[in-house]
Amino acid sequence: MAMPRPTVAQLAYGSCTVIFSTFVMLLLSGASSVVGVAVVAVSALALGLLVAMTVPLPGPRRPVAVVRPAVADRPAAPEPGRPVQSVRATVAPPAREPVRERAAS
Repeated sequence: MAMPRPTVAQLAYGSCTVIFSTFVMLLLSGASSVVGVAVVAVSALALGLLVAMTVPLPGPRRPVAVVRPAVADRPAAPEPGRPVQSVRATVAPPAREPVRERAAS
């Protein structure tokens, strides 16, 4: 079985964890020796790997339930053979503006 590829979220969370935890641990520990910096770097990589592996993987998609309105909320269906009356919106005609002519100068 092939190993699944890491998702974008796993890469982002893991990388940010490594960078920020290394920075914070170096500031807090004040490590200046090679051994101290190596220990901080290895522990930050381990923490980043742990965070990346605990990010939940996308699972199979489940179908979304469709909510239908109750029977009382639905409009009544027209009876067969009876014409359907439509509702028309009435719009008033545009108001006429008086024509303004320029006065002779």
